[in-house]
Amino acid sequence: MVVVVTAANVTEREGAKLILKSLTGSCKKIRRIWVDGGYHGKAFMQWIADYFRIIREVVLHPQGTSGFKLLPRRWVVERTFAWLYRYRRLSKDYEVCTDSSKAFVHLAMINLMLNRLDARKA
Repeated sequence: MVVVVTAANVTEREGAKLILKSLTGSCKKIRRIWVDGGYHGKAFMQWIADYFRIIREVVLHPQGTSGFKLLPRRWVVERTFAWLYRYRRLSKDYEVCTDSSKAFVHLAMINLMLNRLDARKA
């Protein structure tokens, strides 16, 4: 788990650069990232192309639409957070050490995957 603390005046693209720079060792496994419109821009796209071999896809609302519209791939993060927040230790930030938080996220995901495997056997 990577914890990057930035000031509120740091743009989304600059924050993403900080996170991606801290993931340099584990970025080999990352092949594609989906981002919202805040990460749109030629300079950011060129930076990713220069430093990483990651495909970046911007998920935008279709032009001419208003109100709620289910967008592809945007629900994945929200769904995963909803699964994790069902665990009491992860519903609030109780942990002092980030390594403890990381361990509980790993345990929760292991539990979710084991439950999923068990459901397939039934």
